[in-house]
Amino acid sequence: MSRARARSQRPVAVVGTGVIGRSWIQVFARAGRETRVYDPDPIQARRALDWLAADLADAVAQGVMSRHAERELRRRVSLHPDLPSALSGVEYVQESGPERLEVKQAIYRELDRHAARRAVLASSTSALDMTRIADGLAGASRCIVAHPVNPPHVIPAVEVLPGAATTPAVVTRTCRLLSSLGQSPVLLRKYAVGFALNRMQAALVREAIDLVESGVTDVNGVDALIRDGLGLRWALLGPFGVGHGNADGGLREYYAKYGSAYIGLMNALNPATPSFDDAMVDRLATGTEKMEGSVKKIPQILAWRDRLVRELRTLKSGDPHP
Repeated sequence: MSRARARSQRPVAVVGTGVIGRSWIQVFARAGRETRVYDPDPIQARRALDWLAADLADAVAQGVMSRHAERELRRRVSLHPDLPSALSGVEYVQESGPERLEVKQAIYRELDRHAARRAVLASSTSALDMTRIADGLAGASRCIVAHPVNPPHVIPAVEVLPGAATTPAVVTRTCRLLSSLGQSPVLLRKYAVGFALNRMQAALVREAIDLVESGVTDVNGVDALIRDGLGLRWALLGPFGVGHGNADGGLREYYAKYGSAYIGLMNALNPATPSFDDAMVDRLATGTEKMEGSVKKIPQILAWRDRLVRELRTLKSGDPHP
């Protein structure tokens, strides 16, 4: 076996097994990688493996995965009682611990201490800057953000953000590895609070709440306009791609025609943050439960969502963007 081939088969580690961490386990193992799993809470780690078994069983029942593939995937996953054994010999670590800076910093001190010097240390953080997480760390040059969209085993986009000390080689290795897993890495060139995806999501959620609060429409109306309107286009093309197709002459023609209208709309957006207190959350939750059903239905809704996202991805891969 060549040295490059041997390196490509080195194991990876998932540290932290909450909703995001457990999904990462499936991403790595599905792609053929030996996947070491560690969580300081052994009960949480066991729950993650139970979830994995149940999710794979559903995939087999739906015909998405063969029984043989399911057995092989589970064979690649191993639970480890301590961090040093989980990190031994790995080339990449995906950390998915609590979203608090001091906790991340403590975790990274341990990761840097126990992982081989060449191993990439990637974080699933959804808002924290790697420059701050790795501040003062001897191995800061190998630390990077790899923020997925929940759940990463179904949705492929991953925001990749280096810290101030991260080397270009680590950025390249991270993007290359994520691509090899079937994920879609998106390189961010600078830090912004919430990165890029959550900023765009927050802007939409902010306006959605304002539309409900101001009485323009209700929770069902907001969701219908995204679910049965914008979301259908955005599943295939992003906002600029949609604009490009909205005029025969492309984006230049479209914005030339409607630029003033967009400026008027943007200027008309309420500059004040809408209410997000307990009363508003209760109002939104009541409307959502009326629309979607009680919280008991959430597992069914997520299974339905994941199944249709997989079908959509299959459809898109079979009929690629021209």
